Amino acid sequence: MTILVTGGAGFIGANFIFYMLREHPDDRMICVDKLTYAGCLSTLKPVLNHPAFRFVRLDICDRDGVYRLFKEEKPDIVVNFAAESHVDRSIEDPSVFLRTNIIGAGVLMDACRDYGIKRFHQVGTDEVYGDLPLDRPDLFFTEQTPLRASSPYSASKASADMLAMAYHRTFKLPVTISRCSNNYGPYQFPEKLIPLMITNALAAKPLPVYGDGLNVRDWLYVEDHCRAIDLILQNGRDGEVYNVGGHNEMNNITIVRLICRELGKPESLITYVTDRKGHDRRYAIDPAKIHKELGWLPATRFEEGIRKTVRWYVDNRQWWEHILSGGYLNDNDTLCQ
Repeated sequence: MTILVTGGAGFIGANFIFYMLREHPDDRMICVDKLTYAGCLSTLKPVLNHPAFRFVRLDICDRDGVYRLFKEEKPDIVVNFAAESHVDRSIEDPSVFLRTNIIGAGVLMDACRDYGIKRFHQVGTDEVYGDLPLDRPDLFFTEQTPLRASSPYSASKASADMLAMAYHRTFKLPVTISRCSNNYGPYQFPEKLIPLMITNALAAKPLPVYGDGLNVRDWLYVEDHCRAIDLILQNGRDGEVYNVGGHNEMNNITIVRLICRELGKPESLITYVTDRKGHDRRYAIDPAKIHKELGWLPATRFEEGIRKTVRWYVDNRQWWEHILSGGYLNDNDTLCQ
């Protein structure tokens, strides 16, 4: 099969490409990425010359470009990772999120309709559900939980999910949606919590923690997420949503302290900063549906995953230092020539 992966130069998309090329060597992977600030083409260096891989620099909002690519490659499956995803940035400028996360997803679905595909998979987020109270550990997000987005980012992702379901109902487009909890692991852009804390700690810089640091997230190791999407592509039911959670709930300050211990850094580096606007307090996913229907469970406990992640950033300092310096943006242009 030919699988078109959008946003493949980002954190989860790149890990998914590595996973699929390893687990499905007979499939062909077409990676589409606009290469915004969060897209790092050098991340994909290990596979750029792989015979079953092709990279195309393209904005998914470019309807003519998307249609030309579909005509040329005739993909069997489309997996849409392409999204603006940083909540802070969505608060500063919502319009970019509305364009990419909604309009771009719509362009892809139109192309899928016109060229005929076996599956359009929309990669979503648990943030579309809003948040849960800290004092109700018995409550979890299920696929039936009403959508209650808190930020322009999560609202744009909820909109894309609803558009996908509308295309399934109206046009019979074979759609599946996964909503995952917070991912972590290798190649995550340094603006996110875990890599930010690791890279700052390694550089002996302050570790900025929002508010009281008690916000709880359900952490999912990125390879476990990739395996879940693979199972959905193979055996998921059209028109269905699958929640993908790590069963690894932990508050932010605990994670930051754990990172300090792993790196042998003093907790005096921790600095509490003004809380984010509309900051959700707790996310927690019930993955019972994907476990029951597809047999998926997370294989990586948080203690193991965070240790592997910290070690990866220690061993790959050149990768994230190159990003922090901005040098990777020049690489994006050079490697695309």
